[in-house]
Amino acid sequence: MFNLSSIDVPDLTGKTVLVSGAKRGIGAVLAGLLTARGAEVYAGVQGDPESEWAQHLARSQVVQMDVTDPAAVKAVMERIEQESGKLDALVNNAGVISPIGHIDTLDTDAFRSAFDVNALALHRVTCAALPLLRKSRGVVVNAGTGAATTPMEGWTAYCSSKAAARMLTLMFAKDLSESGVQFFFLGIPPTDTNMQGEIRVAGLNPISKIAKSDLVDPKVPASVMAWLCGPEARNLTDVTIDVRDDFFKAMMTL
Repeated sequence: MFNLSSIDVPDLTGKTVLVSGAKRGIGAVLAGLLTARGAEVYAGVQGDPESEWAQHLARSQVVQMDVTDPAAVKAVMERIEQESGKLDALVNNAGVISPIGHIDTLDTDAFRSAFDVNALALHRVTCAALPLLRKSRGVVVNAGTGAATTPMEGWTAYCSSKAAARMLTLMFAKDLSESGVQFFFLGIPPTDTNMQGEIRVAGLNPISKIAKSDLVDPKVPASVMAWLCGPEARNLTDVTIDVRDDFFKAMMTL
């Protein structure tokens, strides 16, 4: 449907990268791509990696990181500082789409989990990583979505929390413009992950009708994220970008 393929990832030897939400899907594939290109990767997971994706994490430092738990986040940053001494890139990939349902059927408190993971955790993890990122003049890549700017039926929790994540990214870039740290909010098309399975089961909007065969391979957004961790991305000036941008399409290999 989207006719997209992966892009070539530059040599990342010597780079240290933290990826949240690496238990499965895009995060797991990203960890594998980064390590294959020479990066030292800390793959943040909650619980045990699922067997389907575990092969991608084989060469990563798998760390337990509940992004909603300040103590867990702090412990991961301390470990990275002790073991690696630096952090060149942070990829805030952890995200949830639930609860799915029409806005008038959802209890107000039901939105809390989506905001905790998609927005508040983005702020928490980024702030915890900033001392190391400032030293390296590193980069923060936040997993985004077109739903951050486009309302989708039944996705109140996801759309609104991702809209908050988008604005948080813009605010980090604005308020820390002199820090040397670069920030990206990367729009990701419908991708063949567990989240898309939840969407298909709910069946509330056109995205749920996309055939599995037409979904984007997780390697596509993962390759763009990995590229953003490399030196060539330092030439980009936009904060909000998308996997489907012509700039990335021009680099995609068929």
